[in-house]
This record gives sequence, structure tokens and C-alpha cells, in this order.
Amino acid sequence: MNNVIQNNQVESLVITIRGERVLLDSDVATLYGVETKRINEAVSNNPDKFPDGYTWELEQDEKTELVEIFDRFNKLKHSTTYPKAFTEKGLYMLATILKSPRATQTTIAIVETFAKIKELSRCVGELAKKPEKEQQNSLMQKSGEIISDILGGGLDISDTESDIEINFALLKFRHKVRRKR
Repeated sequence: MNNVIQNNQVESLVITIRGERVLLDSDVATLYGVETKRINEAVSNNPDKFPDGYTWELEQDEKTELVEIFDRFNKLKHSTTYPKAFTEKGLYMLATILKSPRATQTTIAIVETFAKIKELSRCVGELAKKPEKEQQNSLMQKSGEIISDILGGGLDISDTESDIEINFALLKFRHKVRRKR
């Protein structure tokens, strides 16, 4: 298995629970190449590094909803344990505990992904505030580049062209990605 974690691998695992972008303990374990129980042991053995808001255990209704929405969580359906959700701050703290070359690469990918999500969110928020066409075009270009970075990382280069279209209620965003060999 390739040990280098790509940003788009991390992005595909980020979910929103309680209004926070999080990764579940099982997904964190997969990224770091360890068992889920090792991730949870790291939290249990270092409670001072995980104050409220860094990580929390899901409630029954949250767990049920995840199983209904995401196929990858089917194994939780009959499990008696509740997964832990790691916020961005919790993931940073976890990175201070886990030590290995893969852990370092995984942490870098996680940090980069969350930074790109924040930057994209800022760009989209600014689009609604900027009435000038030139400023909107600049922000749309920047947003397109961020989306391309998030979605396009690790893709094989070919002579293909893809359209990405996202509808933000009042704004429709379309970005063309060209990859040449």
C-alpha cells in the first residue's frame, strides 16, 4: 500500500457533526495505518491533551444517522461502542502523540486539507459580498484552484478535461480542469 496520504483521501473522509468538520476514529486509524483501538488508547492515555471540543463520543442518534447515510459505517450498525469524532484541534493534538513517518505524512495531509477547506469557505463567503465583476472573477478563479487541489490531488495525468459545477444557492460556480500528459 502507498504510504503517502493525498489531500483528496482525507477530504473524502471529513464529515460534519454538531456543526463541526470532523474525522471519526476509524477513519483516523485508517489514515494513520493503525487499529482504531490504538487511536482511542492515545486519547485515553493523554486526557489532558483532549479538552472538551477536541474530541467527543457520538450519541446513539448520531451513530444511527451515520450508518444510514454512509455505507462505510455499516460495521457500526450492531456495534455496542460509539465512535469518537475528532475536530481539527483534536487531530492536531493527536499528531503530537503519534510518531512514525506515516503519522507525519498523514498529519501534513490532514492539516493541508483543513486549511484548504477553510480557504474555500472564505472565498465562497466573500463572493456574496463583492458586487464588482472583476473581484468575483478573481475569487471564483481562486475557489476553482482550491477545489482542483482538493479533488485533483493524486489523479493520473491524461489528456482529459473535467467540469466541476457547484451551485451555492444564489451563485453557480463552474470550473474546468484540464490535465495534459
